Amino acid sequence: MVWRSYDFGSPWREIERLQREMNRLFADLATDYTPRVAPGYPAMNIWTNEEGGVITAELPGLSPDDIDISVVGETLTLSGERKADKVGDDVRYHRQERGYGKFSRTIQLPFQVDADKVEAVFEKGVLHIALPRAEADKPRKIAVKTA
Repeated sequence: MVWRSYDFGSPWREIERLQREMNRLFADLATDYTPRVAPGYPAMNIWTNEEGGVITAELPGLSPDDIDISVVGETLTLSGERKADKVGDDVRYHRQERGYGKFSRTIQLPFQVDADKVEAVFEKGVLHIALPRAEADKPRKIAVKTA
């Protein structure tokens, strides 16, 4: 047990001590709390190389008819709608973590895309989009001639 002596003649000292303790408590809470930024929906991975890029997107519970993909220049937009679960009127949610509704993600790519050659395959809830780089945007090796 720790005994502390206080100057009971000054109530302000006790208030200052309480204020310091509260500040310390809130400072400790602030360092333990790390806010997490929710990723956009759908979650995506993007790979690129000299030839083009590949995007994968997690879209569980959707069908290909629920998904729209558009490519203009170097911008890809993925949009669609996830339908709400059908539950009866007499049912009350205990927990609802899966979102529903319309979604849209626009990704700026580091190169122009040949939109006519884009391919998309939807398998097991994952959308795979192959984005070939436009020929005009591909790096070219310039031959150096001697004089």
